[in-house]
Amino acid sequence: QKWKQMVADDGRQSSSVLPTPSRSLSLSPSFSLCWEEISVMDERNTPMRTYQVCNVMEANQNNWLRTRHISREGAQRVYIEIKFTLRDCNSLPGVPGTCKETFNMYYYESNNANLWFIKESQYVKIDTIAADESFTQVDVGDRVMKLNTEVRDISNLSKKGFYLAFQDLGACIALVSVRVFYKKCPLTVLNLAQFPDTITGGDTALVEVHGMCVNSSEEFEAPKMYCSADGGWLVPIGRCVCKPGFEENKDVCQPCRPGTYKASATDAYCTKCPPHSSSSQEQAVECACEKGFYRAETDPRSMSCTRPPSAPENPISTVNETCVTLEWSPPRDTGGRGDITYSLHCRKCSGDGRKCMPCGGSVHFVPRQFGLSSATVLVTDLQPDSNYSFTVESQNGVSDLSPTPRGTVVINVTTSQTVSVVLKERRSKDSVTLAWQGPERPNGAIVEYEVIYYEKREQNYTVLKTRSNMMTVDGLKPGTTYVFRVRARTDGGYGSYGGEIELETSHEGKRMNNKYFLSICVYIAKQDPDEEKMQFQHGRVKLPGSRTYIHPHTYEDPNQAVRDFAKEIDASNIRIERVIGAGEFGEVCSGRLRVQGKREIYVAIKSLKAGYSDKQRRDFLSEASIMGQFDHPNIIRLEGVVTRCKPVMIITEFMENGSLDTFLKKHDGQFTVIQLVGMLRGIASGMKYLSDMSYVHRDLAARNILVNSNLVCKVSDFGLSRVLEDDPEAAYTTRGGKIPIRWTAPEAIAYRKFTSASDVWSYGIVMWEVISYGERPYWEMSNQDVIKAIDEGYRLPAPMDCPVVLHQLMLDCWEKGRSDRPKFGQIVTILDKLIRNPASLRELANSSACREDPSTPEFSVNTVDEWLEAIKMGQYKESFSSAGYVSLDSVLYVSVSELAKMGVNLAGHQKKILSSVQSLQTQGTHVQV
Repeated sequence: QKWKQMVADDGRQSSSVLPTPSRSLSLSPSFSLCWEEISVMDERNTPMRTYQVCNVMEANQNNWLRTRHISREGAQRVYIEIKFTLRDCNSLPGVPGTCKETFNMYYYESNNANLWFIKESQYVKIDTIAADESFTQVDVGDRVMKLNTEVRDISNLSKKGFYLAFQDLGACIALVSVRVFYKKCPLTVLNLAQFPDTITGGDTALVEVHGMCVNSSEEFEAPKMYCSADGGWLVPIGRCVCKPGFEENKDVCQPCRPGTYKASATDAYCTKCPPHSSSSQEQAVECACEKGFYRAETDPRSMSCTRPPSAPENPISTVNETCVTLEWSPPRDTGGRGDITYSLHCRKCSGDGRKCMPCGGSVHFVPRQFGLSSATVLVTDLQPDSNYSFTVESQNGVSDLSPTPRGTVVINVTTSQTVSVVLKERRSKDSVTLAWQGPERPNGAIVEYEVIYYEKREQNYTVLKTRSNMMTVDGLKPGTTYVFRVRARTDGGYGSYGGEIELETSHEGKRMNNKYFLSICVYIAKQDPDEEKMQFQHGRVKLPGSRTYIHPHTYEDPNQAVRDFAKEIDASNIRIERVIGAGEFGEVCSGRLRVQGKREIYVAIKSLKAGYSDKQRRDFLSEASIMGQFDHPNIIRLEGVVTRCKPVMIITEFMENGSLDTFLKKHDGQFTVIQLVGMLRGIASGMKYLSDMSYVHRDLAARNILVNSNLVCKVSDFGLSRVLEDDPEAAYTTRGGKIPIRWTAPEAIAYRKFTSASDVWSYGIVMWEVISYGERPYWEMSNQDVIKAIDEGYRLPAPMDCPVVLHQLMLDCWEKGRSDRPKFGQIVTILDKLIRNPASLRELANSSACREDPSTPEFSVNTVDEWLEAIKMGQYKESFSSAGYVSLDSVLYVSVSELAKMGVNLAGHQKKILSSVQSLQTQGTHVQV
């Protein structure tokens, strides 16, 4: 082998390109066949330096070319862009069958920048490189350069730098250029926060970056963004706001101009000074009031300056005995405010009105004397035949700030005198005649007299009126005592009642009459608050002890469904910590929820992305309207919603291990059968609860089951609006719409008849997913092939190491007739029995597999192709050959990551291949099929 340190540069410059190494040459013990540095002319006759190798006439080529040490400059993921030409083997006459049209690229990570020699086994393979276009001898004659460009990446780098190496196994290649670079998120300003240049993380990890507020701004919520692996900024959280007196303009804060102001940092822009105020300088946080106008301390800075009100108008008084009702009209000028109140001041005056004194505490005002909001008041407990003067004062929120007197109006009132009642000696068994004298100094002409009377025992009075000073009251009961009172009314109102007089009517013989009474009993039943009762709600009758799911679309107002079933959460109690995914409507984050009187809890937060329509908002919140009706340990719990501010959010409990399918793939083979049955039991219990509530899920699959840290599985994904339009597992049916074919019962596919029985079919598929650790149902079969196979009676076979009883339960769930499938309650009972009797799980459906039978015949294989055919993995022949695995010895050290690069992504296929590799290692070229 000959080693060279390679210089590679296509002339382009970028701040993210790693430093180009200086030219140097170092040789190890060499063979005659190696890479050569050659200068050629391109199609524009420009000199171009290349590295070439074309030793295709001899077999067993292994030629290496290596760069000098390349510093990674803090990057965890770097990209290698190579440009090269490659000769078509068919265009080379007489070459042996060992001619290749690919070469391999490797790297070695090291802190040492001066390594002389690196063992071949120390390199890590990046990829096998193949050309999209190859050239022939004719192409060279016509000077048609067919240049290939390929880009590969290395992730999770941690040392100071690395070496690149290129391995030729017998191809005709010319390396034209190699460019090594990394990606970064560029310096940017968003939401008034500056985010610096940030190198991307390794793999697909996001790098959290905290922003710094730009000039004259302050943090409203700590600004941060995530730098994605491809160099783009994602998920802005938090923001800065311009300080009071400044407004935002193209990501900078500018001072407010004269005549404008901004009082709060949360205000978006400077605004024009409100009426009767002005600002003469920049950066004003409020506008000063003009002379004669004021702003109360509690007034917002955006409110116009105001002044005290004028006096009340149109005063009226109505006297009633020793009471008076005062009324007036609001002031004509309110001062520009709506908080008008009134206060009264009372003075008692002498007969000539020259001398007045405060009324004192004996007079009472209803509802009160000061701070009245209505323009009326009742004054009681005045002295009769007296003069009073009431001053009514209007005021508002700035009256105390003004030095000028307040607007007032005066109302003068004189109370009435009492009436003296004199009995006339005339009464009978059913009537009494009364006579009286009027007041000596009435307050105006007497309009009428009012007589009230009542039985002394009953206290139910009757009112009579007359203009005369005498009256005969008829219709009284014989031998009954009555109480009489009289008062006069003038134009100024009623006077006070005269003293009470008791009179008894005459007696007569009493006679009993036969009377019939109809007794009607009315019972008012008081219901026990704890008693269960029938309810009729949104078209469903709910029997005692039952719960029924209510579809949100039965509401005329969908927002009412959210209010009925979901708790509103104050957004200030939520703290978003990191992004964990993306949903149909926006990002999904994890964070904490502060609950009053409790510790903070971890939650998942679904947010509605900006620019949504009313329909999208309703569809988004419909999931909360559904989830809020469920309360079960195996159903995802809704904590609440945020609808009164943006963004609109749905808050649920946080499930640490994410979706069940991804969790199982990550932990393939790590759980006992009892643990897997426990997971299935939890899912079945949740589905039984939903079935009892008459709720049909329609999309039960392992991807829609969430797992917490205690391996508790909970059913999720209750969105009605999704209709599976974005689901990669969904396909159109002949009846329109999309449904997940691999998980859906035949009648639901054909006729869209979704019931709890169709959910049971889907549960059987979930069982198969769990036992197979997340393998894809029906593997790589097309959706149409799946539909046809099921219709012809095909059912999924038992996964590896699946107990017979579990596979039989799956088959029961996949009965063609809906009525023949078990109910979820029966499934829970069956799984409970299996958990209590683990011995019933020992018999495996695939226990007779040949790999465990010593008598299984062995097939002798000599090539990689024969081996792949023998283990039923012949579809990967070309992948193994292109990757350089051309002998059985070479596959002995294949790894999971190498299989993934070759396109072997199914966990079951990877496990089968690696298991057979172990057999090759222990048995040589004989492998059990």
